[in-house]
Amino acid sequence: MGHMKTLTAADGHVFSAYEAGSPDQPYALVVVQEIFGVNAHMRRVCDDFAERGFHVICPALFDRAEPGIELGYDTAGREKGLALRAQITLEDSLQDIYACAEALEHAGGHTKRKIGIIGYCWGGTLAWVAATQSKRFDASVCWYGGGIAARRDETPNCPVEMHFGGEDHSIPHMDVLAIRDAQPGVEIFVYDDAGHGFGCADRASFNQEAYMLAQQRSVAFLESHLQG
Repeated sequence: MGHMKTLTAADGHVFSAYEAGSPDQPYALVVVQEIFGVNAHMRRVCDDFAERGFHVICPALFDRAEPGIELGYDTAGREKGLALRAQITLEDSLQDIYACAEALEHAGGHTKRKIGIIGYCWGGTLAWVAATQSKRFDASVCWYGGGIAARRDETPNCPVEMHFGGEDHSIPHMDVLAIRDAQPGVEIFVYDDAGHGFGCADRASFNQEAYMLAQQRSVAFLESHLQG
């Protein structure tokens, strides 16, 4: 449904991004990848949002280290993804995300458009940081972002919604409680029987019921804040 395109970040870095939906759709959204690249799952995520009325761009963040990366959800894929992520600075990832936001803002002749961001795993953390480090986004949704707790005292510049699995052993329950305490204005949902990556059908941890509820909530949240 979508296609790959080329964008340029503020520092001159040229990278690939997956685009789905058309500029005349009512909502605009940056989708941020897991540590497995812009693989088939992430492209399906983008296509699904496009079918729901979103113009979507998903940056290939690993292009900073190695272009064209698509990894599977096995041990080798996870280790490769972690190694690539370690080579990329937070600031560089944010530059690529911001370039996508700018492309969405001006697509199809728009002069000023509300932009949302949603991220998963590594991308979930980046969606939180992008909301606190810039004013480019009008809504942010974070799915099982493991690094959010360490940055829980930062102040978001837009409404934020978060989704965690109650059985996610990589994100301790105390971390979620700490985020709740630090961010009373953030909507946080915990899905009791769901593990890490519960929204990905390619993972053994996929939880259909939790995914559908979290997706319904995410879409409603984004639509409510991106209208107009």
